[in-house]
Amino acid sequence: MSGGGDSDSDSDKETYDEFSDAVNMTASELKKWLDSDESKAVGQKSSEGGESTGHHSGRRIIEILESKKADLSDDDYAHMRKVVGYVKRHRAQGPSKDVEHSRWRYSLMNWGHDPVKKS
Repeated sequence: MSGGGDSDSDSDKETYDEFSDAVNMTASELKKWLDSDESKAVGQKSSEGGESTGHHSGRRIIEILESKKADLSDDDYAHMRKVVGYVKRHRAQGPSKDVEHSRWRYSLMNWGHDPVKKS
């Protein structure tokens, strides 16, 4: 009857763990970063301009980080999987020099991952 629930729980746990590994910035670090000019200058924007996809994602990530695990919705988990995929793909594409001031780093930071942050 509720046999599918266990696999959903396992999948959600795996997603949560992968998200926790991918997002190495705290909610407060991410909030501060998203307010910066560097954050707003990178990323793909819609034809109307406005907020980039990554910047919008960063705001969603803050909501997720500030939520209790038990309160996370299916939509939250879907976004967490999107974040994990983005971070995995883009970490592999980094520049060979000047990583600290690169648009690549700034874009990843909009998604909650700072590639130069020491854990």
